[in-house]
Amino acid sequence: MAFACVMVTSGVATALAAPSASSTSGITPVLAAPSASPGQPNFGPGVYIFNPSMPQSEIQATVNAVANQQVSNQFGTQRYALLFEPGTYGSSTAPLNFQVGYYTTVAGLGLSPNDVVINGSVYVHNQCFGANNCTALDNFWRSLSNLTINVTTPNFGCYNGEFWAVSQAAPMRRVHINGSVTLMDYCTPPSYGSGGFIADSKFDGGTVVNGSQQQWLVRNSELDGWTNGVWNQTFSGVIGAPAQCFPAQASCGGPYTTLATSPVTREAPYLYVDSDGHYNVFAPSVQRNTVGTTWASGSTPGSSISINRFFIAQPTDSAETINDALGSGRNLILTPGIYHLDQSIKVTRPDTVVLGLGFPTLIPENGIVSMTVASAKGILISGMIFDAGTTNSPALLQVGSGHARSDQDASDPTTLQDVFFRIGGAEPGSATSSLVVNSNNVILDDIWAWRADHGSGVGWNSNTADTGVIVNGDNVTAYGLAVEHYQKNEVIWNGNGGTDIFFQNEMPYDPPSQAAWMEAPGVDGWAAFKVASTVTSFSGYGMGSYSFFNQGVNIYAAHAFEIPATLPASSLHDLFTIFLSTTGSGGILHVVNDTGGSSTSANPDVPVTVVSNP
Repeated sequence: MAFACVMVTSGVATALAAPSASSTSGITPVLAAPSASPGQPNFGPGVYIFNPSMPQSEIQATVNAVANQQVSNQFGTQRYALLFEPGTYGSSTAPLNFQVGYYTTVAGLGLSPNDVVINGSVYVHNQCFGANNCTALDNFWRSLSNLTINVTTPNFGCYNGEFWAVSQAAPMRRVHINGSVTLMDYCTPPSYGSGGFIADSKFDGGTVVNGSQQQWLVRNSELDGWTNGVWNQTFSGVIGAPAQCFPAQASCGGPYTTLATSPVTREAPYLYVDSDGHYNVFAPSVQRNTVGTTWASGSTPGSSISINRFFIAQPTDSAETINDALGSGRNLILTPGIYHLDQSIKVTRPDTVVLGLGFPTLIPENGIVSMTVASAKGILISGMIFDAGTTNSPALLQVGSGHARSDQDASDPTTLQDVFFRIGGAEPGSATSSLVVNSNNVILDDIWAWRADHGSGVGWNSNTADTGVIVNGDNVTAYGLAVEHYQKNEVIWNGNGGTDIFFQNEMPYDPPSQAAWMEAPGVDGWAAFKVASTVTSFSGYGMGSYSFFNQGVNIYAAHAFEIPATLPASSLHDLFTIFLSTTGSGGILHVVNDTGGSSTSANPDVPVTVVSNP
């Protein structure tokens, strides 16, 4: 999140009163769930499944009730999934339009995005906290996937079009949008957004408006056009992407970092209903050197897994029960809610799918690691939040044991998609690291690790956390990596052959003094992204680090990026730093090692760039 603490008060979560909820499940249904279809699995009270035969007024009432509860419910315990069976919803004269709030998954249940069609819009607007204080900077933890939207907003005035004004942890995947799309809410006084992630999607009928979005990653998609850049707009394997243009310049616009193809990808698994009404999960296969979507020109490569091969967990299920199911060979669906874990969830079997619905949130007790993933091939972990517990954990998610580097099959890599980490904010918590990747060939696809800068239990000595992401495995590929406010190196990359496409970082706002924030004697601060001195090969594209220190004293970081000078020439592309406001103190002295100028309170809001390094 870019600079939200300066613009938003800590009370934003209570702008609308949320109903009371069980501390175990976090679910108090806002309306009775629709009657289940024959053979429909029990996904719990937080999942609403719609079909085209339902009265549209019933669907509209349900989605509105969820939105009314969730739009301001930033640190609440309620979690929801709004799922649409194949068919058409809304019409040109009676469109289905609804807003998406916190902790809400909206997804189609077709095998293809074209199987579910919404005539209307599914939107996110700015939140307003007083006159001239409307912002998208805190619009986290929501998602839209696997459907088509024919944009129909005849009575929306300024809000005509598909608005998706979000920040981190709000992915748009596998959507087909026909009509105008904006990633900025320009109908309230303009303010920044801090997104964002789009993958496997197609946009017809208009240029996508980036507007005030500070940064964005679009991967393996198809665009009709893109309006502008701000600080870091990155495109990987995108048909219709803007041409490479970094830094921004009059001749080509930008700043744009554009890669013709994506080196290795795997789309997120998703729930669907087949023509016989049976529920399945589709697990897409690995793709290499690709451009465009997996579905626009044919069926998505991959395999279907019957719902009968899944254990559908409820928040009331113990970790022991979940582990027993995994140990018996079942895959796992985590339904919406809060899971308090007294032992680690252990994923050991190759090709296991662990799929979250409605942002299930895992909280460790007694300092355990919430989930451990074996050094095995083909495991998919998708769609969940790892929250730190009150007792410090060494990590929240560990992929591979030790420095396991030999058991993974490069043709079937373990993949993490839409996996988010939080230290404090919802409740006090601490963890030394959030994500530790020991396995080889892992794909990280849309990761946000956030040491909270506002909310509950926030302070330099309260929500303590050294590092967001540690990569020990070789040949790890990351897309859309955002890591913010950790107290030492925010990312440490120890593996060889790694690639990062898009990195967004904010250094911690709150070091109390320079002496409290020193990597070593004579080295101010900590690099946001550190590639270890032993690494011989690493590639990075579209990488930014921002600073704003708000304790009233000058705090400096010697550099944002630290890499071995022995890396091959031009291993890193399109780097920058920026100081976020005129009201802070200090800043970043160099971009990478000793290269690049300073971004400090003396030159706020001015990107300082390095095109390539070393």
